[in-house]
Amino acid sequence: MYIFKAAVVGAGFMGGSIAQVITFSGLPVVMKDVDQKMLDKGMDQLRSIYQRRVDSGKMSAGEMAEKVSMVTPTLTYDDFGDVDIVIEAVPEVMKIKKAVFADLDKACPEHTIFASNTSALSISEMGAVTKRPQKVIGMHFFSPAHVMKLVEIIPGLDTSQETTDDVVMFTESLRKIGVVVQECPGFLVNRLLMPYLGEAGMALQEGAATARQIDEEMVKFGWPMGPFTLMDMLGNDVIYHTAKYLGEEYGVETPPLFEELFKAGRLGEKSGAGFYGYGDQTDEPVNAMIKKLQAEGKVKTGTEFTWQRLMMPMINEAVLCITENIAPADKIDMAMIAGTGMKYGEERMGPLQFADVIGLDTVLAELQKYQAMFGNRFRPARLLKTKVRAGHLGKKTGKGFFEYTT
Repeated sequence: MYIFKAAVVGAGFMGGSIAQVITFSGLPVVMKDVDQKMLDKGMDQLRSIYQRRVDSGKMSAGEMAEKVSMVTPTLTYDDFGDVDIVIEAVPEVMKIKKAVFADLDKACPEHTIFASNTSALSISEMGAVTKRPQKVIGMHFFSPAHVMKLVEIIPGLDTSQETTDDVVMFTESLRKIGVVVQECPGFLVNRLLMPYLGEAGMALQEGAATARQIDEEMVKFGWPMGPFTLMDMLGNDVIYHTAKYLGEEYGVETPPLFEELFKAGRLGEKSGAGFYGYGDQTDEPVNAMIKKLQAEGKVKTGTEFTWQRLMMPMINEAVLCITENIAPADKIDMAMIAGTGMKYGEERMGPLQFADVIGLDTVLAELQKYQAMFGNRFRPARLLKTKVRAGHLGKKTGKGFFEYTT
């Protein structure tokens, strides 16, 4: 099915950015919200993205005006009668998303595809509230959508192959890299990222190192930014809710510090304070939270920080995703590179290639060491142990998660 017109529901930061991406590809967009102030903010977000292109000489003012005119901001579903795809970008609350999908089912023609920009929630559950579950799919853009190239495409249990194919083609028309992944909590990139971010939080609350020390070490490793800078940028409300949800689904503890920041309203850059202070704010309140958690005996103390402590859980989760057929090894690495900018040193490299480079026997030994220290969140994946026992140790033996010429 060819897509001639799109719609975005939810005019927040992501909604405005997604609408810009679609208009930049040449398609008209209806952008809806329930709040006029949010709608205005979404339009301001879209205009600011285009204005930066004008300021840098990549676009004329006339071209910008033409692109902005392709957006129809609205508070109702009146203009949804001829849209071919709707991208839902409302808050990460299943109850709200279900209500939106039920309303869309009444407002849109039968052929319309419903895509959710959720970063973790069940596509199948959303589809179940509609009369067209075969037309419901996940289309997870990464923030900021106008910059990041990756879009995770997640079919639900009832999603048809035709819908998946149509969304892959639509994603390519937006000049994005679409990676199809099987549905699971967190999908692919967030599922791999949360053990990394969670372990950073554990190390911080235990006093193993400061946020700045951890960030500096991970940038030195090759990441474009450290875990705490990243969380402050993404929003610590999003981080807390995602970590809590994935923790419940996978049986992994969420760092108590994440909840403390969330309750204190330290949501990151957007609130002026997160793990770091911005403007006239400082990180002293976070240090006080850490001391309080330690004094109450809610967290360990006296532990050590190493980059291995953060990277090994991510690699292990990637191995589990292979085992569960969430995605093949090459797609996992491509998604992590495109979605997070992951590098090792100066080379763009995903977690599985990195594991091959340092040796799967080394990865296994590190996981077992940390499992003895911290428990089963470091429990090595069965496939990793099998590969090591078979001598598939990575680059040094010519075979690991990938094959190499020796």
